[in-house]
Amino acid sequence: MEVVLDVYQRPYDPKHPVVCMDEASKQLLADVFEPLPAKPGHMAKEDSNYERHGTCNLFVAFEPMCGWRDVTVTDRRTKCDWADYVKQIVDEMYSDAERITLVCDQLNTHTLASLYEAFEPQEAHRLARKLEIIHTPKHGSWLNIVETLFGKMARSFLRHIRVQSLNELKTRILKGIEEINAAPVVHRWKNFEALTEE
Repeated sequence: MEVVLDVYQRPYDPKHPVVCMDEASKQLLADVFEPLPAKPGHMAKEDSNYERHGTCNLFVAFEPMCGWRDVTVTDRRTKCDWADYVKQIVDEMYSDAERITLVCDQLNTHTLASLYEAFEPQEAHRLARKLEIIHTPKHGSWLNIVETLFGKMARSFLRHIRVQSLNELKTRILKGIEEINAAPVVHRWKNFEALTEE
């Protein structure tokens, strides 16, 4: 836990960004009956029945020191899918960074070995050299600041909705993340000593 908290105390440096990342499953659901819109004197009505259209995965990255966020929707979350997302972080999102600190939980896909499973050894090594992976402790995923983004998404643009296709979900998420990134919120984790000295 202290290692993770020490990472959050580092000063902001765009050449050495701290990026919190995680993933979550999302069900794709369709309405059986068309919802009825709200009318004067009547609330909107939605039937409790739905059709399952499978699941998909949301890879989420969040740089707390500048408030920037990204969500990428994929079919699955295998080691190779994680490695592809990490490559996107390294080569597209932070191409100017010298080294990226990646904070993530201890899921079995969150290792440098996943890079070697997905890419040729030279490419995996190139990516691995740009990464410092910091794992949250077991049962301590709440220490990953990206969890705040999951909460924000659940309370805003993914709240009480049924999405039946990957394309519809991607469109909704892209619009929601653009709105969030337009007014970024910087997160600063106060250390305990600073709080007790005040």
